Amino acid sequence: MTDTAPRTALEAAAGRRFLISGWPWRCAGYLLSTPVPMLAAAVPFALLVLPWAAALSSRHGVGARLLLVALGVLFVAGLGPLVALPVAEVERRRLRLVDVRPIVSGHSRVNGSEPHTWSLVRYGEAAIWREMAYATLLVTVVPVLYGALLMYVFAVAGLVFSPLLAMGNGEPVALGLVKVATPADAVPYAIAGFALLPTIPYLAAVLAGAHGAMARTLLGRGSGERLRAELVEVSRSRARLVDAFEAERRRIERDLHDGAQQRLIGLTLKLGMARVELPADSDAGRSVAEAHEQAKLLMEELRELIRGIHPRVLADRGLPAALRELADRSPIPVTVEADLPERLHPHEEGTAYFVAAEALSNIAKHSDARRGRMSVHLRGGTLALEVEDDGKGGADPSLGSGLTGLADRVAVIDGRMLLSSPAGGPTVLRVEFPCSRPSG
Repeated sequence: MTDTAPRTALEAAAGRRFLISGWPWRCAGYLLSTPVPMLAAAVPFALLVLPWAAALSSRHGVGARLLLVALGVLFVAGLGPLVALPVAEVERRRLRLVDVRPIVSGHSRVNGSEPHTWSLVRYGEAAIWREMAYATLLVTVVPVLYGALLMYVFAVAGLVFSPLLAMGNGEPVALGLVKVATPADAVPYAIAGFALLPTIPYLAAVLAGAHGAMARTLLGRGSGERLRAELVEVSRSRARLVDAFEAERRRIERDLHDGAQQRLIGLTLKLGMARVELPADSDAGRSVAEAHEQAKLLMEELRELIRGIHPRVLADRGLPAALRELADRSPIPVTVEADLPERLHPHEEGTAYFVAAEALSNIAKHSDARRGRMSVHLRGGTLALEVEDDGKGGADPSLGSGLTGLADRVAVIDGRMLLSSPAGGPTVLRVEFPCSRPSG
């Protein structure tokens, strides 16, 4: 056995140091405290079941009895969850005695918190009916198993104390199927009792561990619910990353536009003024003129960089205007068809814009196309952007990272990319993704 600390009573019982550890006492505490939730569930269940159970023993006709049974079942199903819910909460806390692993309730959350006990939301959850099943087992099967263990404990105790019992009034004492009349006759049975004493903690651990495993299965979050919760958290974290990336990109664009670009414009103006004041044929004049031209080129490059980070026209006038500006800058003629009744969320507009920009860049570099077409429309909450060219075709995402990057960018917002590019063309790139409420 490894040195890893046991997490459950069953794991502890399989270890060699079980009897000298604290697990037997934890199991004993779990078993001895079980009657409290058991009675808490049994009393309300009895009050729910007894009326219609008594009706079954009455002299009513078969039809009336069936009706009473059906009404009783509905009554129990309706009010039973209200009993099972607090019992399950207590049992999840008590489970720590025999299972140190954290357990999470399978109930859904509304606005970040669980719905109230009397909320109808509860009755639509699988978790509440698993808790109902646990409460039912707690008042039916569990008492039988606990009773069997208690009988075994009494039997072993009877064997251990059999010599004392045989010291009574001289009459034989029954020890199961045999009887002993004197303390000397009871000594072998006492020895057997002492030999069986160590089995009691192991049986208690097995029973407590099995009870705990049942509680974890029925009262914890199921595997499907855990998977759904993990997927929801992944989606939320992905959305947070997208928003953080968009905010950082806007900050960089703002800093470049309001900071570096303005200082570069001032520098260009000063160089232009110095260029005018200096003789054009002097060494100083030629150096200033060269610096002036380089500053103007640098300013154009900076403007292109800012436009690539987040174009101003996209933020000010929206996606259709930004796509038309892309088409105007394209080296081949590109027509634009846009049907967007309202502004979209900023990161959705940005995704569509950069997909279109990358697609037009690929057309200019690789397609040998003579013309292109872009169309964008919003239908039923889904944005569809299509870019087409009459080039040579043969585009393959596996040959480069450009198309793969586009697919990844669209997948971030739960979209998809479709590509048709047979040899000889035409090439059609289509992306679709759901759109949220307008940005306002």
